[in-house]
Amino acid sequence: MGKVLVAYFSASGKTRSVAEKIAEENGYDLFEIKPVEAYTPADLDYMDKNSRSTIEMNDKSFRPPIAETCDVSEYDTVVIGFPVWWYTAPTIINTFIESVDLTGKSIKAFCTSGGSGIDGCVSDLQNTYPELDFKKGMRFLGNVSKAREWIENE
Repeated sequence: MGKVLVAYFSASGKTRSVAEKIAEENGYDLFEIKPVEAYTPADLDYMDKNSRSTIEMNDKSFRPPIAETCDVSEYDTVVIGFPVWWYTAPTIINTFIESVDLTGKSIKAFCTSGGSGIDGCVSDLQNTYPELDFKKGMRFLGNVSKAREWIENE
């Protein structure tokens, strides 16, 4: 299995909570994907066509700057967590993926979402980065008891 890194982006704290539980309960390393400029509640208002998140998600080439990146060279598996925005991964996930070398790594994405699933998110990431090895994703609502089995066996 090798070493596992859980990298996550969390705008409201839900994804952070899940990522921390997964890492802590299984002894994985943890890295927060932080935007240079934190998202405010107004930035996250998906009903506002002029909100920051709406503008970003409407431009698939946009890459929100991240505060820092990390060295993933020692990891065999990189788990990437995020909230679902507009039925897919937030564009800041693309910023992270493009800031590290994930070649040859097993990549597993998880999302936190009340309604949307993960399959469309993973499909979008696979289509954007066909050279990378994205595995089956998982949606967590808080209970992470199946995380280890999903990360280490699929």
